[in-house]
Amino acid sequence: MIIAIDGTLASGKGTIATRLAAHYALPHMDTGRLYRATGVAAIQAGVALDDADGLAELASRLDPGIYNEAELRTAEAGIAASKVAALLPVRAALLELQRAFAHQATGAVLDGRDIGTIVCPDADVKLWVDADVETRATRRHRELATAGDTITLDEVLRQLEERDSRDRDRKDAPMKMAADAVLIDTTHLTIDAAVEKARAVVDAAKARQE
Repeated sequence: MIIAIDGTLASGKGTIATRLAAHYALPHMDTGRLYRATGVAAIQAGVALDDADGLAELASRLDPGIYNEAELRTAEAGIAASKVAALLPVRAALLELQRAFAHQATGAVLDGRDIGTIVCPDADVKLWVDADVETRATRRHRELATAGDTITLDEVLRQLEERDSRDRDRKDAPMKMAADAVLIDTTHLTIDAAVEKARAVVDAAKARQE
């Protein structure tokens, strides 16, 4: 079974994906991690974030395992990820890696921005996870503050709004809800409640297949 989970930053999609993968004993890929790693690699190598060919070359030989979560979860890494993800050569370099992961014999859970629309349009389950931007900004600010980042809540909100716009408006593989995806709005949900909603959708899909 392939489970595609898309949605906005700090909506809870990553946590939902991780828990679903554990519950159904499926491998999990956070595809945003690939773009974050590409962005961090570019910054470290001095490759401009609008150098499509140079970034695609980095992405084609990317080893995301060499980066720790602290490096990939900074505000700078998030902004870089959004910029490199808008470039078609970078997306093309990472697309087959994602598809190969999804179509392994066991199936998989993948979360990102375009899993249900571009990477795995044939996914058995498609979820779109979202929350209002103020709620997401508060969550993201708390996460960054815990990691020692001194960024203000207003700045986080501004960055989220800019990233949402950039991800939705990019020409190739824009962030959008697949027509056959199920919406899970986490604005007023605990993460446990959101996971239960997601599991109900997956269980219903499994029942239809049996």
